[in-house]
Amino acid sequence: MSRKSARIQALIQEVVEGNAFDPHYLGYFACFNRQLFYDAHDVLEEMWLPQRQGPNGSFYKGLIQLAGAFVHLQKQRLSPAGALLRLARGNLSSYPGVHEGIQMREILALIECWLGLLEDGAFQSRQILDTSAG
Repeated sequence: MSRKSARIQALIQEVVEGNAFDPHYLGYFACFNRQLFYDAHDVLEEMWLPQRQGPNGSFYKGLIQLAGAFVHLQKQRLSPAGALLRLARGNLSSYPGVHEGIQMREILALIECWLGLLEDGAFQSRQILDTSAG
């Protein structure tokens, strides 16, 4: 087991087994909600890589891109953040309704909100990232 895989296993240990979803998928949201965006990216990427050509490949890729966008926002790299938000929107927009337990309309609305904040210059003051916006 690689050092990265061991770290990922530690991150997803808190996710209760017996759930209908893969622990990596649940671990992604646990990390994301704690603003551990780089870890969220890594956790889901480990699950996505072997199935990236499958029916959920673009879905997981979009979620990984979303986490990556927030990594860039935390580091005040606004242009890459916007680019990843747009890529995430493109990958997630092909999934209608509720997909893998996510209300797609709501997640796409959040992406639009963050893109709007970027376009309006809301991050130009080097303020601390507050992911509760929207």
